[in-house]
Order: sequence, then C-alpha cells, then structure tokens
Amino acid sequence: MLPDYHDLRRPVGGRRSVSGNQSHKTEGRVIQGPLSEVIVGDGESFEAALRRFNKKIQQAGILAEARRREFYERPAARRKRKEAKRRKR
Repeated sequence: MLPDYHDLRRPVGGRRSVSGNQSHKTEGRVIQGPLSEVIVGDGESFEAALRRFNKKIQQAGILAEARRREFYERPAARRKRKEAKRRKR
C-alpha cells in the first residue's frame, strides 16, 4: 500500500516550521512572536506612536541586529570581532 499524499509532504526528522507565538532560537537569541507592535490610541498623534515604536525597536535591539546582519560576516571575522570585544571589557 502506498503512503497517503499528505504523508509524503510531512517533514522528515525532528525539524518543524515555527509560526505564531511559538519561539525559536536564532544565533543564540530567542525570538518570540511578533518582534514589536504599537497600538495607536484614540487621540494619539502619529508622531507620538512613531516615537514609542522607535523606542521599542531600540530597546529590543532589532535595529542593531539588522545593521549587523546587513552584510555577510565570515566566521573567522566574527570570532575575531567577538574576541576583540572580550578583550575590550
């Protein structure tokens, strides 16, 4: 008997896709659900909501990580940068 069509599409092994509020690990950092969200209140100006959004992004470190990942960094260069950071402390 042949396997069902859906069985053929099921991922093999322990890997599964993650979506929604489930968390997954990325480069030593755990990301959960939506990265940042700002709900604009009644009577709140767009500028005030934008300031709150920018503050959230800054506190979460999203912008710094985006800048760090803008270009590919070779593993040797990454180790060198991390070692220099450790020595600086």
